[in-house]
This record gives sequence, C-alpha cells and structure tokens, in this order.
Amino acid sequence: MARRERTAERAQETARKNASDLGRYLAEYVGDPAVTEPTRTVQVWSAKSRSRMTRVLAELDYAPMLRLGLKLPMTTLTYPGDWLLVAPTGKAVKKHMDVFFKRFGRAWGFEWLGIWKLEFQRRGAAHLHLWGPRPEGPAGEFRRLTQVRYRPAVGDGLPYREWLSVVWTDVVFAEIEKEMAARKNDARRDHVAEQRRRHQLAGTGVDLKEGERMTDPKRLAVYFSKHGSYGAKEYQNQVPIEWQAPGCGPGRFWGYKGLEKATAGIELAPADAVFVARTLRRLARSQGVTRQVTVRRTVGGGEVRSKYGDVIGIAGTAYLPQTKTRYRKVRRPVVRLASGAGFLCVNDGPSIAAGLARALERRLQDPVAARRSAEGAEAKLARLRAAADNRQLSRGLFQ
Repeated sequence: MARRERTAERAQETARKNASDLGRYLAEYVGDPAVTEPTRTVQVWSAKSRSRMTRVLAELDYAPMLRLGLKLPMTTLTYPGDWLLVAPTGKAVKKHMDVFFKRFGRAWGFEWLGIWKLEFQRRGAAHLHLWGPRPEGPAGEFRRLTQVRYRPAVGDGLPYREWLSVVWTDVVFAEIEKEMAARKNDARRDHVAEQRRRHQLAGTGVDLKEGERMTDPKRLAVYFSKHGSYGAKEYQNQVPIEWQAPGCGPGRFWGYKGLEKATAGIELAPADAVFVARTLRRLARSQGVTRQVTVRRTVGGGEVRSKYGDVIGIAGTAYLPQTKTRYRKVRRPVVRLASGAGFLCVNDGPSIAAGLARALERRLQDPVAARRSAEGAEAKLARLRAAADNRQLSRGLFQ
C-alpha cells in the first residue's frame, strides 16, 4: 500500500510539472489560451440548425404552457429604424432578450416560457418571434399585493399589449441612454429621442390568430422553419453585412425557455431497427412531401468537336458548335431516413410509436418474416461496413 501511494504521488507530481511547463510555453510563445479572439463568421441560418430546431420543437413537452390556462399568441419584437445604434452586434440582441425575460417575470409573477426565433428584415434589422403565454390583468399587480415595500417599475398598471411596447422600448434604448447620460453634451440626443418615440409606436406586435394555429408540434416547427421552405422569405435567415465580422454574429437563431424534452429511448435489434426505418420511410413517402430544386440542362447537341482537325488552341473555339445552359425549377419528392437513420416529424408521435410497437409484435410472431428481415438487415449492415472500409482505404491512399 505504501508503494502504491508513493507511485500515485509521483504520478501527480509529474502531471503538475507537465501542466506548469505547458503553461509557461503557452504564456511565452502562444499567449493566454483563455483569451482568444473569435475567427468564425456566420452569414446564414444553416440547414443543420434548421433540422435540429424541427426535431427539438417536436420533442418538447408543452404541458407547462397549457397548464397556465392563458392564450398563446405570436409576439413580435422589432428594432428601430437606426437599428445599429442599439444593436451593433448579435450579443446586444441576446442581452436585450435576457433583460426582457427578467422584466416579464418581475411584472407578471411567473417566468416566461416558450419558443423564440431570430430573423432579419430586408433593411438588415433583427426581429424576434416569441410564442408564449399572454398574461391577464395589469402588470405589477402580483408584486404590489405580495411585497411589503412595493416599488413601481416601468410599465406597471398597463395591460400586456401596452406593457410590451413600453418595456421593450425601454430595454432596447437603456444602454444608449445610459451612455448619453454620462456625457453632458451628446449630439445624438435628439436623434435617439425621435427613434425611441417611433419605436414605441410600432416596435411590437401581438397576433392571437397566428398563435391559435399552433395546434400540434409539427405545425409549430413548420411555422418557425417555413422561411427555409419558401425562397421569397429566405432573406429573413441571412445575416446582415454589419454582423458578418468575427465576433459580431447573431449566435443562435432559435431557442426555448422553461420547457423540457419528453422523449424515451428504446434499444432495438439491428433487424428491428431496419424494419422500423423502412416503415417510417414508407409513411413519409405516403405524405407526398416535395421540395423545389433547380435542374440544369445543356442544349446544343452531342460531343463538342471541331470540323477543322488542324485547329488547336483558343482560336479553334470559334468553330465549335454553340451550347446553351438552361435552368428550370421542378419539385422532387423528399426522401426521409434514406440511410436508415434520421427522424420523422409527425402530428401525433405517441400514436405512431404505438403503431410501430404493434407492427414489431406481429413481425416477431411470424418466424419466416423475422428470418427474412434479419437476413436483409445483416446484408445491409455488411454493405455499410464495406462502404466504410472503402472510404477509409481511399482516404489512406490519398493521404
């Protein structure tokens, strides 16, 4: 035991010396690794993030929102005409969101919970879509009744629509007004005052009809990702030039607050997993979902060849047959779970899961079908392993 303790002490001392040597090396030649400047730039909402949002929104448990018994409108928060004055970077927008959520909880007595999505207008300004509860009654009433020393806050006594306009304007202009207060003679004072007045009149919106359309998670996911399906709205997912510098990006385009996922993982045999994937793929194909793609076609005929055999070089291109490239937009079926992996967004997930469980039970009761499915699954896994081995071999050859 004593020898083991001494061995462990020597190992710890060696690790400490190595860490000290590495720290001295970084401090002398590399610099502090904790202080790094961002180098990544974000220009558009990526397809991977859109797919992840669709999956997460379909996995969330919305029972806490429904238990409140309040209406769930779609709330819009925008920025003033001179939006760079109050939101020079994406971090400023996220800071405004955090402050707004804190003021919401202080005014109405419960934390805001729901889903938010960041988008951009044609002029480049950011705006936020919030799907969450609409409180009833005047703001600050709960705090006035429960606190001994009640201190009125901005927007107290107003209903939700008026409170939203007043508080969001105060949140957006708080930083710039604090900066101007530190300076006695600031030439931007009149300009900021006019921007604040206009923003308070048209900086927010509450749409009850749009919120009532969210009858299931799939409709909610489609609404928040619809701008990725229609080219006319794709500009709302493109980051303005002012935010495309390193460290100025928007960060996350979507998120949720106060909700948790309601999922359960089940381990399946390889043959059963292939059967489930095939069943879901057929279900997705039966829904008839399509997407618009651009097809390129070259017109001009056959093999490009000069009728003058002795013409060589750029001068001979004038005698070649002319070709034209034409583009047209067509709709093609969307293939889900093409390789046996992925997810399928449906209106009623529990019923689909129950149906898959019944199909698996019937399949296990039929030994012939089970044997054929197992052989097919083993053959597919063998093909996948062979393809992976070929990719590794090709990588090694190219390296």
